[in-house]
Amino acid sequence: MSTMTMEELSEKLAKIDFCMFNTNGGSGRINSRPMSNNGDVAYDGDSWFFSYEDTEKVSEIGRDNRVALTFTAPPSILGKPGIFIAIDGEASLIRDKAQFEQHWVKDLDRWFPKGVDTPGILLIMVSARAIEYWDGEDNERIELPAVDAVSGDAI
Repeated sequence: MSTMTMEELSEKLAKIDFCMFNTNGGSGRINSRPMSNNGDVAYDGDSWFFSYEDTEKVSEIGRDNRVALTFTAPPSILGKPGIFIAIDGEASLIRDKAQFEQHWVKDLDRWFPKGVDTPGILLIMVSARAIEYWDGEDNERIELPAVDAVSGDAI
């Protein structure tokens, strides 16, 4: 069994536009919704998503920042199974326009018509704590070190 590197995982994620973004809805309920990774996958363990502030997912993250992301790629043209990726992480809500600009892609104009100046916009950063993948041949669980949000250093 070979172990996929973070760079290889990044290449796989770059080809998958949408994931299911899962939050704790309270009372033991998990809420899921599709979200686009916007091609922002120079992957180091962080995933980036734009949202409006006044959404259920943002309220849920405010109460419990533990989230899960699931990605699925279709089988190859030759029939090899696609990859399945599950990310267990912690979400941070970012309201910094400079960060918006770093992660903005033109396709987001469809949902946020005034770009980074759209009222009520925010950025959700999901920092992975563990990543599991299955690709029909290999499967692996990768544990990532916790990182201090202020310094960026491993804890």
